[in-house]
Amino acid sequence: MKKVIATAEDDERSEQDNVPEGWARAPLGELTEAIQYGYTASAIESKGPRLLRITDIQNGKVDWASVPSCDINGDDATKFSLRSGDIVFARTGATTGKSFLIRSCPPAVFASYLIRVRSHRLVSPPFLSSYFNTPEYWSFIMDNVAGNAQPNCNASKLSALNVPVAPATEQIRIVGKVEHLETRVTLARDRLAKVPKLLKAFRQSILAAACSGRLTEGWRDVHSAKQTADVLLARIRTSHEEEGRGHGGQAAEPTEGVHRLTVEELPPSWALDELKYLCKPGRPITYGILKPGPDHPNGVPYVRVADFPGDRLNDSGIKRTSPAIANGYRRSMLEAGDVLLSIRGTVGRICRVPESLIGGNITQDTARISVHDEMSGDYIELYLKSPDAQKRLTAAMKGVAVRGVNIGDVRALQIGIPPLEEQCEIVRRVDALFKLADKIEERVAAATKRADKLTQAILAKAFRGELVPTEAELARKEGRDYEPASALLVRIQAERELSVKPSNGNRRKKTQ
Repeated sequence: MKKVIATAEDDERSEQDNVPEGWARAPLGELTEAIQYGYTASAIESKGPRLLRITDIQNGKVDWASVPSCDINGDDATKFSLRSGDIVFARTGATTGKSFLIRSCPPAVFASYLIRVRSHRLVSPPFLSSYFNTPEYWSFIMDNVAGNAQPNCNASKLSALNVPVAPATEQIRIVGKVEHLETRVTLARDRLAKVPKLLKAFRQSILAAACSGRLTEGWRDVHSAKQTADVLLARIRTSHEEEGRGHGGQAAEPTEGVHRLTVEELPPSWALDELKYLCKPGRPITYGILKPGPDHPNGVPYVRVADFPGDRLNDSGIKRTSPAIANGYRRSMLEAGDVLLSIRGTVGRICRVPESLIGGNITQDTARISVHDEMSGDYIELYLKSPDAQKRLTAAMKGVAVRGVNIGDVRALQIGIPPLEEQCEIVRRVDALFKLADKIEERVAAATKRADKLTQAILAKAFRGELVPTEAELARKEGRDYEPASALLVRIQAERELSVKPSNGNRRKKTQ
């Protein structure tokens, strides 16, 4: 093919059109063989061609095995067929403007809520497809979406889209570079997506090590406790006897086979006891209000399971019950530092009661644990979060419609008890390691956001002529001529005119 020398006029046009040297702009309709609406038909299970719909395009992919078929005659099957290089657009709904490049497909047609763009043979389909993901393209879509209740972008508007066009060989190089970088970005995203799961496993392993004594094994070798766990436990038991109160009212018997932890599984300096004995005298483990009633703006706040998702209290949605109802449940009144454990529906969530909720209450779906002053409340909190404790809670769950744990099983939950000094050391170490995990998580979240923006940045750079050397730059460097995009557009127009055939004294375009 004879190369066309770029002229000063081409450079001036490029500058005016705000495109790189040697580039040009043209309406999308002039770069295509056809821009066409899809076929209206019902999806059926048959052996006909696949019927590609908007909903079949998910995360930039199509699972052709799950795409239904349709009943369509031969002429329409040809007219609406899809082939490699076609680009389909969502023309209505929440995904208006989303596009998908067909790289390969089984025999298929496209549904009526899609628009098919079939580029001219001299225009690279992947090049066009890349442009349809740029910020400039999406700005066009936002400015041209019609309709309020049901946004849509029609074929006429799409045809008028002013597309930047690079010289043919530059299109190929841009596509190659974009695909290479997008592969790397995808790989980075995939790796980043695995980190939260790894951090969750890391936190669980830390809790498991903390509550089995492995985390402080070295610490015990060089520290002798001022008070052994057995002595600590004896003091706690004595305080209950001196109070002269029991450890709770009537409750269902603990589930058989659940509470099987033995002291032999713990370090020699540790002790083992049930959670009910580790609470403050006179404040046994209990659940709360059965029927809080309607929200009472000036009433008593109460905590629901929904108020501490992810083991963090969210007090923005705290509701209130009437003082009269709350007064009937004084046994479950809250103090600062109490540990709350969800026991119905979502079992095993944990949170601490802040000072702002002193005098508040809970619902029947939550158990209140007032940790004894001789114990570390932070240690009890992290112990209840440990995989072993959570596993035992899960094993104690009962029910059909709404599954939960009886308060008797919560009271009977066995806790490995280190000396108080070691409890504090465990809490300190877990807190430090969790803060490290939190920092990593923050950095991963920031990196993920940057990765999500990288594709847009790559494409923006590509269509500014900055991703690869332009054909004009290479031609100057190599001392050769090149065909600018303006000349390419002239060739495309010439071929389009040749496709217009005389018929009955008139000239019309060949039917696509």
